[in-house]
Amino acid sequence: MSALPGPQLKFVGPGTLEVTVTYLEMKARPNLPQPLPPSVAYRIDRVERPSVAFYRYLYNTVGEPWLWHERRRASDAELAEILGDANLWLYVMYAEGEPAGYAELDARRLPEVELAYFGIVPKFIGRRLGPTLLHAAVEMAWQAPTRRFWVHTCTLDHPKALPCYIKAGFVPYKDAVRRIRDPRPLPLNI
Repeated sequence: MSALPGPQLKFVGPGTLEVTVTYLEMKARPNLPQPLPPSVAYRIDRVERPSVAFYRYLYNTVGEPWLWHERRRASDAELAEILGDANLWLYVMYAEGEPAGYAELDARRLPEVELAYFGIVPKFIGRRLGPTLLHAAVEMAWQAPTRRFWVHTCTLDHPKALPCYIKAGFVPYKDAVRRIRDPRPLPLNI
């Protein structure tokens, strides 16, 4: 397997990055065929009220190559409160006996559902697990009384993230350019 491409860093000053954020939505369940099957056996389980340690493992492992930092800065107490909400749905994909990715659906504002976090563990990228997990997340989101399912991605994410969302039925509706502090030197709770 080849190395990950890494985030697209655009420095606009000392310690400051510019990122383009793309917002996407779907207002009805798409009628799309299943993606090509992954090259490895898998299963997807819903994790009810995950422990902070397990969630941090998923978030850090999936997000580290893409500079995910928001939840890494949250305290254990803050994260436990978020994870304890019954309207936060965490689905973990397993392959070869270990977590291979996850989809976090935030339904705390029903009838809107946000795909808050989504990604594949680096070891499993390139094995067609991403489209399969995303297809499952779309199906799960529309099992609720959902009127809108949305997600955002940015230029720091995997370069296939935006095309994958569009292929899954999401439609871009807004782009925004943001400046953020480079998260790499910042202290994190891990």
